[in-house]
Amino acid sequence: MGDPKNPRRAWKKPRNPLNYDLKMEELKTLGTFGLKTKRELWKAHTELSRLRHQARSLLALRQEIREKKEPILMKSLSKVGLVEESSTLDDVLNLQVTDLLSRRLQTVVQKKFSFKTPYQARQAVVHGHIMIGDRIVSVPSYSVGMNEENQIHLAPGSSLGKLLEQHEKAKIEEPHADQSELETPEESKDTNSSTVESQD
Repeated sequence: MGDPKNPRRAWKKPRNPLNYDLKMEELKTLGTFGLKTKRELWKAHTELSRLRHQARSLLALRQEIREKKEPILMKSLSKVGLVEESSTLDDVLNLQVTDLLSRRLQTVVQKKFSFKTPYQARQAVVHGHIMIGDRIVSVPSYSVGMNEENQIHLAPGSSLGKLLEQHEKAKIEEPHADQSELETPEESKDTNSSTVESQD
């Protein structure tokens, strides 16, 4: 038994960390989901490999034992939103790391409150602006369950409410501003000359 002060590592590094294509793919994933370091991505990969290992071990069991244990795994994964209850073990084997990252609190908050970047959503979570039910959750990597997704809201007295309202108003006003910017100087002269002639 190990020392509880020094727990076992929850992630594994890739076998070929200096592979150029792998590095570019990792950097793209980090930017898409607003991850702080590659360690967060490696944790997701390790969790995904653990789920796949469970699915493969269930496929190797006899049919009667598999029928008892498979619904337990499917129910636990459906609560997190990774698969549906009617899914099979093949769907678990087809899961991608992006499926796990999309269930992070940071990603769910970005989609729900329409933050411009995932890093803004991360900052909102870390600074205690986000609540799930009646408790503040300040962990961006928190895995949001399906029953908790509708309970996510801003903390009372949070300054982000006004900022988000201003952002929504700016979105509504943008199309009108774009239409006015699309008018060329020649078109504006033509409209002004036509108004002058009509007055004459």
